[in-house]
Amino acid sequence: MADPATSASGAREVPEGRAQVWRALAVLEPYCAVCDVSYVIAGAGSPGVGTTFVCAPGRLDGGPPAPGAPQGEIVEWEPGRLVTTRLVLTPETWTTRIELDDTPAGGTRVTMTITHEPTGGSRVVRRLQRGALRRLVQRTVDAELDKVPAHLARVSDS
Repeated sequence: MADPATSASGAREVPEGRAQVWRALAVLEPYCAVCDVSYVIAGAGSPGVGTTFVCAPGRLDGGPPAPGAPQGEIVEWEPGRLVTTRLVLTPETWTTRIELDDTPAGGTRVTMTITHEPTGGSRVVRRLQRGALRRLVQRTVDAELDKVPAHLARVSDS
């Protein structure tokens, strides 16, 4: 039997409206200075379910990503409301779901759920590391939510 995935969630409210938050968090730019990663999107046209991309650390400046760079795919896409991406690394898969909802004050509630799923390695070792993995996934959610204001500032400046 496969080990279960490990998930964690968190939420933040920001004063900006959903359209601006969507642009800041869901639109894959060629380079994100906040996260210091470059995205290479496969194909042309508007993103949506099935869009694939490569996520590479640092700025590529038009160069190709290194061999073995993480491969990603958009698995849910409801513009202005929901985006879920799956990023495949060796030996794990990370799924990030971002949901946006209006707040009564006119801002946006950002709910993020990150799921880690091992795809290889020893089941015994994974069981021994389960608690540490839960903490890692929750810290990852918290760190990503802490970056939301910086993402919004980047969109406001452009």
